[in-house]
Amino acid sequence: MDKKISFTGKLIDTPKIRAGFIGCGSHAFRNIYPALQFCDVDLVAVCDLDLPKAQAFAKQFGAGSAYADYHEMLERETLDAVFVVVGYQKRPAYPAIALACLQAGVNVWIEKPPAASCAELETLRRVSAETGKLVGVGLKKMFFPANEKAMELTRRADFGRVSLASIQYPQYVPTKEEFDTYLHTEADVPPVMWFLDHLCHPASLMVALFGMPQTLYYERSAEGAGSALFTYADGPVVSLQLTHGASSNGGMERTLLVSDRGRHIVVDNNVRVSYHRGPSLSYGDEPDFFRGGTEEATAVWEPEFSLGQLYNKGLFLLGYYNELQEFASAVLGRRPMKKGTLEQALQVTRIFEKFAQGSGQRLTF
Repeated sequence: MDKKISFTGKLIDTPKIRAGFIGCGSHAFRNIYPALQFCDVDLVAVCDLDLPKAQAFAKQFGAGSAYADYHEMLERETLDAVFVVVGYQKRPAYPAIALACLQAGVNVWIEKPPAASCAELETLRRVSAETGKLVGVGLKKMFFPANEKAMELTRRADFGRVSLASIQYPQYVPTKEEFDTYLHTEADVPPVMWFLDHLCHPASLMVALFGMPQTLYYERSAEGAGSALFTYADGPVVSLQLTHGASSNGGMERTLLVSDRGRHIVVDNNVRVSYHRGPSLSYGDEPDFFRGGTEEATAVWEPEFSLGQLYNKGLFLLGYYNELQEFASAVLGRRPMKKGTLEQALQVTRIFEKFAQGSGQRLTF
């Protein structure tokens, strides 16, 4: 049994996974390495092409070994899992690295975008099944506490069913020519790579809420903003507003979930959750907007930022702790992964591939 410092600062006994880490970039430094200190993870080795950098990361984050070659790390270290956070040039590097980890008998967690194609992820799914090892994917939006609260509220009996949803996200939509160049050549096409990377955010939230859609129709403006409509066989209509060109100083993201019972939920910028459940309006009422009792008032949840708490820190508000601990718990055999799964990553990548077929047509999954 390993020792771990609890959220209250006490020393407790808990099982941990022995983990290696591939990648020493800025995102990993700011978010993933720091979040691991709160998880049931014992970081034992770090790898980066820049060995002095890997050595510095190992020293700062408490790992005993540093490598410049991940194959060497997999061969020499006894690991339960490897976390992979690397940059991308023309295409994501995760499929090849994850495949090597699985073939070495090690569970692996990879950042998004997990792959450039569904075919690559289907290979990982096959090898994961053959080896019995897990593949987790960094689909953090479904782990945001605010989004988790919204999902919880939609499951309440008094909310009813979601009939309409709208997700707003600031993202450029590539042209058909840009998509074709990316898919059919080896060229570097930054607008498509950026779209592949960031579509993961709103698409993974939609998949977590409703599963795989049935159809997609979208249009893009000449400047690259877009509006997409998804339908479900027995579910809501979901619109995705890709607000390229919007200010980054205001609330860049917003999710609206409308029920069939006169209620709706709004998540502003992935932090503030409002549950609107007031009485229905009708003409001829008294001129008083304080209608109904407190049980019909809007309920609001938002962090209290003036307190020195963990819940109001970015590592927790932005889902990093939740997604990493979900993977660690699954590796330890406590419970199967319900979110951040390879199957959900495959669903998100299918949505990307449908977008690549072009705007102005009804696309069926």
